[in-house]
Amino acid sequence: MATITAEHEHEASVQDASPEAVVVRFAGDSGDGMQLTGGQFTLSTALAGNDLATFPDFPAEIRAPQGTLFGVSAFQINFGSSEITTAGDAPDVLVAMNPAALKVNVPALKPGGLVIADTGEFNKRNLEKAKYDANPLEDDSLAKWDVLAFDISALTLEAVKPFGLGNKEALRCKNMWTLGLALWMFDRDRQPLIDWLNGKFGKKNPVLAEANIAALNAGHAYGETAELAGPLKKLHVDPVPSEPGLYRTITGAEAVSLGLVAGAQLAELPMFFGGYPITPASAILHNLVKMKEFGVTTFQAEDEIAAICSAIGASYAGQLGVTSSSGPGIALKGEAMGLAVMTELPLVIVNSQRGGPSTGLPTKTEQSDLYQAVYGRNGDAPMPVIAACSPADAFECAIEACRIAVQFMTPVVLLTDGYIGNASEPWKVPDPKSYAPFPAKFLEESNNGEGHVLPFKRDERGVRPWIKPGTEGLMHRIGGIEKGIDTGDIDYAPAVHQAQTDARKAKIDGVAKAIPAQDVCLGEEGGKLAVVGWGSTYGPIHQAVRRARKKGLDVAHVHVRHVWPLPENLGDLLKGFDKVLVPEMNTGQFKTVLRDQFLVDAKPLTKTSGQPFAIAEIEEAIASFFDGVPGHVEGEVAVNETQLPNPEA
Repeated sequence: MATITAEHEHEASVQDASPEAVVVRFAGDSGDGMQLTGGQFTLSTALAGNDLATFPDFPAEIRAPQGTLFGVSAFQINFGSSEITTAGDAPDVLVAMNPAALKVNVPALKPGGLVIADTGEFNKRNLEKAKYDANPLEDDSLAKWDVLAFDISALTLEAVKPFGLGNKEALRCKNMWTLGLALWMFDRDRQPLIDWLNGKFGKKNPVLAEANIAALNAGHAYGETAELAGPLKKLHVDPVPSEPGLYRTITGAEAVSLGLVAGAQLAELPMFFGGYPITPASAILHNLVKMKEFGVTTFQAEDEIAAICSAIGASYAGQLGVTSSSGPGIALKGEAMGLAVMTELPLVIVNSQRGGPSTGLPTKTEQSDLYQAVYGRNGDAPMPVIAACSPADAFECAIEACRIAVQFMTPVVLLTDGYIGNASEPWKVPDPKSYAPFPAKFLEESNNGEGHVLPFKRDERGVRPWIKPGTEGLMHRIGGIEKGIDTGDIDYAPAVHQAQTDARKAKIDGVAKAIPAQDVCLGEEGGKLAVVGWGSTYGPIHQAVRRARKKGLDVAHVHVRHVWPLPENLGDLLKGFDKVLVPEMNTGQFKTVLRDQFLVDAKPLTKTSGQPFAIAEIEEAIASFFDGVPGHVEGEVAVNETQLPNPEA
């Protein structure tokens, strides 16, 4: 099996016995269980001790017509015996459950890679739906790949025949048959999957559990016993060396949820979550519902505005208010975000970004809400913005968002995206004792020396006090209309609005003094080129810079977590480089922020296809700075990439 070129310089053949890393993509109809198959293969890979990164990729349509190009669902996993930071550029193995899955995904397969196809689905009707004029398994169109084609459907039906399932229900087991073959191919233990199937179906439908286990075992046995010449080999990927500790796989949505709960615990506050269902943010609500024992109250509101307003009300009452959404929902929350700025209450707002504008690409990833997070409210309404760079990092960023919100009495935006939210990676569970508490402080007595309360009297950081309603002698009023200095009384005076606007801005600017200085992730401070990223571009940037440095290029990787306010030393750090390149999945938003704040001539590398960056794309852009090759970076043009087939063509 070829090692993944996305992570390592070493190239291997498909027949290598112990590859350093492998990329596998499962693809089929959205009803074929590809996400389930990929998720369970991920579990077995984690248990085998490999490092890994995943990329679930599914259609936006809830029930896309079966066999169509736009109904294809895929799950890609990159796993290996050394550090893995991306889901991989090009798959080594593609499992295609039907013609549409093959057509959509085979262009990404590396030359010499392996196609495993279910011939039982390559009938005339399905070939026509996939816009094939001829069966690609029977002509020379797949000549540059190894192809292993057999009737998975028929083999599955045979395996589950003793259980008396109907034809349609029996065919639903073929993802388990395919998983069994994959487990054999990569030397994985079946028992954890058997235990999972028994746990999921054993009590409610034991026959279905037994049928799926039979299919799993049959796929595994096929790999063991079939006299197959050519590409299908049993491979073993060694475990990655790791520090002792408790590990688990975690998605970005799970990490955000756990981080929010941990942040509330460190603040010594109960947490209230007000949300409204939206892809891909809904998973946070689903996870938090399970955490009531940690003082978490969840509320599914009737709309986005009600969701955030309920969270603001909870913060007013002395809890840590949290809400989440994706870009369209954040737009609806915009007015209430301004209310939270005016009332100066702690609030965490999670934006799981997706392709936009409007409904856009609901199940695809993008970073196009940066302007919305930093600037997207009426009036001058500054608030801190933090961006997670990976699923595991989302845990740390959620805690940091809680800390800043509580310590500075401000709403905070936490940015993830569809890739981070849905993807998973191994996570070493941290020691809770390693986190410093930041307990919330409430005003409990008069702060003007005369027995009265001044709800907007600021401390040396410009932070107003937090007062629980009902505290004796501290009755106060807050709201969205401009307030008098210290008193909070409504005041429209020009000088008051000027002073309060300046005070709110100064408070957020002061957050920069309470965050770490910006470091260089890879390379040295100062040099020819800095590749500056934020959010989920971390993995491909890091690997591209690593490759470039191995070639002797003077390039460094700088990755920004605190997007607003920016770290105090970031401007000087960037001015130490001759050139600055900013890859991001939008049309150049963070590039504009850096130019505006530091007057550096940052160059954009942009991509808005709904897919994460490939390492090779960034590597090519880096090379263009050193070899003088004109390209999309110097000309500020978006990345050129192979597009998926147009289902309407």
